[in-house]
Amino acid sequence: MGEFELIDRFFLRPGRPAAEGVALGVGDDCALLAPTPGQQLAISSDMLLEGRHFLPTVDPDSLGHKALAVNLSDLAACGARPLAFTLALALPAADEAWLAAFSRGLFALADAHGCTLAGGDTTRGPLAICITVFGEVPTGQALLRSGARPGDDIWVSGTLGDARLALEALRGGLALPPAMLASVRERMDRPVPRLALGQALRGIASAAIDVSDGLLGDLGHLLRRSGAGATLDTVAAQALLAARRLPDAAALPDAATQLEYVLAGGDDYELAFTAPADRRGDVEAAAATCATPVTRIGRVDTEPGVRLVGDGARADRPYRSFDHFG
Repeated sequence: MGEFELIDRFFLRPGRPAAEGVALGVGDDCALLAPTPGQQLAISSDMLLEGRHFLPTVDPDSLGHKALAVNLSDLAACGARPLAFTLALALPAADEAWLAAFSRGLFALADAHGCTLAGGDTTRGPLAICITVFGEVPTGQALLRSGARPGDDIWVSGTLGDARLALEALRGGLALPPAMLASVRERMDRPVPRLALGQALRGIASAAIDVSDGLLGDLGHLLRRSGAGATLDTVAAQALLAARRLPDAAALPDAATQLEYVLAGGDDYELAFTAPADRRGDVEAAAATCATPVTRIGRVDTEPGVRLVGDGARADRPYRSFDHFG
């Protein structure tokens, strides 16, 4: 199977109507996008490498889902609505069964969010996936990292730490019961981009970021862009580990390790955001409309840096978020 037959069979979708905002998609030298008047384009790129971002044993359907989900999570953090994406794919071989499953997972998530594949490239090489996603957000309403102010609440969507728990178990560092491993591996392999919540928080949140490399690291980026610091409640944070609520929670590592996974685990793809304290009701209402749980875990301070308070807080413990070159 040649390169262009591969594209035609697994990534060209003839007969589908043109998506809103996409004037021309796969099949030409360039895609043509037509954003809605009064909207700004929001663009983000992410690369996934085998052995670095995903295990060689990952199910290709789940990998197709995750490859797009991590990009859609960036749009969510900006409060943007998805329009289209491009896919650059390096493959060691044209494995038809693998490609069928990968494209199935990719397009299932794309269709769920009205996001059209508009172009890309394929080549032979070590397995690598690079997606660039395009969205739109009303002019001047994008959620940025730079808007947090002292006194703002700090919130997190969903749960944190379960993907790190799965990774440690799959690496052989933990022995988890099969049901628990299946649950936390779902969080690692098939993250849910919080697009509806990001859009609902426009005009409410003062700043936002998606949690991809670990809460402390990503929140630190937001705080530095905002020229602020923070105090976090470790009791509220530790409760974000969803596995603690499973029937076999006794199999979990000690509380300090659980807290480490929540604060620095990574691969969560939730939203961390700030909002004025007098907007708590609005935050909770926005979250309820999206059926997405949110938890208030701290406040923004004037003093730079992040301070941890509460049971399990360890000022001397180095919580290191993921860094490709760290």
